[in-house]
Amino acid sequence: MRTDIFARLDREPEPPKIEIPRMSRHRIALFGGTLAFYVAIVFAVLVSSWLVALDWKVMLFRPYQQWPGLHAFLDYYVVLGQRGPTAVMVAAWLGWRSWRQHTLRPLLTLGTSLLLLNVTVGAVKLGLGRLGPHYATEIGSAELFAGGDIFPSGHTANAVVTWGILAYLATTPRARRYLSAVSAFVSLGVGLTTVYIGTHWLSDVLLGWAAGLLILLALPWFEPLITRTEVWILSVREQWRARRRLRASVPAAPVGPGPVVVLPQSLSVGEGSQEPAKGQAQTGPAGHPGAARARAHPVRSERTPLTPGGSRRPPHADRAPRGATAQARPVTGGTVSP
Repeated sequence: MRTDIFARLDREPEPPKIEIPRMSRHRIALFGGTLAFYVAIVFAVLVSSWLVALDWKVMLFRPYQQWPGLHAFLDYYVVLGQRGPTAVMVAAWLGWRSWRQHTLRPLLTLGTSLLLLNVTVGAVKLGLGRLGPHYATEIGSAELFAGGDIFPSGHTANAVVTWGILAYLATTPRARRYLSAVSAFVSLGVGLTTVYIGTHWLSDVLLGWAAGLLILLALPWFEPLITRTEVWILSVREQWRARRRLRASVPAAPVGPGPVVVLPQSLSVGEGSQEPAKGQAQTGPAGHPGAARARAHPVRSERTPLTPGGSRRPPHADRAPRGATAQARPVTGGTVSP
């Protein structure tokens, strides 16, 4: 009986066919508009336009001092935009989805989106090198190419991608609408929270929203790659399972009889022992190879005696052998009276 997790999957009813989003004209139009907005934000910051002036006004307003009562709650709320905790929570949910739907697509889609997020957002962060509000050195400056890494906002882009992937993978239109509203609310709240606590400029948040939305809109282009990856992983799994079944079905090699030991004819057999016939082999019991090896050395009664049989004392001329009848010896030095 199979006890692994795949046995449970085989007993589950086959899920309905999951509709994979396509790159439609509507989605292409949204992607193009979002990309234009992204380029416009970057250009406005590069030329230190009115957007940079707005950044400074919001920063000098110091929202965390205007509404200090919100600070404790927003410190925890901003965690919804941190990559580590959110990725673990969403991966747990999508892992259960993969188990129920017999497909690795939810997990592979999440991994693809996070990889795109790290590459695209990280490259722009390091390339522009903008400093955050707490490290600004000159009022009115864009603070670019100064070794920073906050433009665009990583918390905001991560919130858009991580929570938006749930709406992207929804299987019904109703679930897609609800999850889209939830992901939009969370990502908007995380972005504004970073402005409130002073870790990002307002333009950082705007660019973070655009960066996350671009990744979600571009995911249908990566669906063929996700499908090929899933097929490859499942084929590797089937090969591993086939090798394991083959290894379990191969019977163990039978154990033959013990080795044959022939005693030399020169060995003498002691009294009370049975001498085997000439040329007869002594073997151990079947399945016990050590028994024959134990008979390889003769027992004590079978060993050749070191001394010849009889008494070990040398013969004496004046002494009779032990057990013989004593004979009268003549008495010297006198005569026998009658």
